[in-house]
Amino acid sequence: MGVSPNFGERRDGAVPDLVVIHYTAMADWTKARDWLCNPEAEVSAHYIISPAGEIVALVDEDKRAWHAGAGAWGDVTDVNSRSIGIELSNDGASPFSAPLMDALESLLRGIITRWSIPPERVIGHSDLAPGRKIDPGPRFDWARLSRSGLAVSSSPTCERSSDEEGPEGTDEAAFVQAMRRIGYTANAPLETLLSSFRLRHRQGHAGPLDAADLAVARDLAVRFPVAPTVLTS
Repeated sequence: MGVSPNFGERRDGAVPDLVVIHYTAMADWTKARDWLCNPEAEVSAHYIISPAGEIVALVDEDKRAWHAGAGAWGDVTDVNSRSIGIELSNDGASPFSAPLMDALESLLRGIITRWSIPPERVIGHSDLAPGRKIDPGPRFDWARLSRSGLAVSSSPTCERSSDEEGPEGTDEAAFVQAMRRIGYTANAPLETLLSSFRLRHRQGHAGPLDAADLAVARDLAVRFPVAPTVLTS
């Protein structure tokens, strides 16, 4: 049973087919929990996980929590009506604790089983809101979730083969096209899309668009398209 009053009904009969991962950006997870339960805040999530791995249910899964804000993933523009939001206790700069990650894996397994959500639809707040949000941030272990089948990553060979791209490796239009097929909104500047993409798929990389970025984006677009009509080759 949820404890936050900040929720509503999912619109137009929607059911969850996305999971969005956030961080609290607060040092004290109990203060974050209390804020998510404060009517004046007008924000919430379905769950919050403490550094010790305690999972607190704030909003029932079948209800619409207020966690995503403005943004989109593929053709989903009302993300709150189509998603389950999970807040992780983290200040945005520190590693995520092992008990928290263990608890997240357990929680995710239950959610994706209950709602038949494929791993490619487990995303970060930064994925649906490029430029506006960066959570769960550069310290979040997406690779661990991918190894556990709870999220997706690019093929291990695609970056190594990126040198074969030649001049096409920095084709900005091709990169944006692949990003749109993956699910990222394409109305943001290239630099914004690239930054959001790297937060998720090439953590620690900087500088202008390179061949490896394009190779990873194309690989994901082929294997996990959310907008198949955008990219036909």
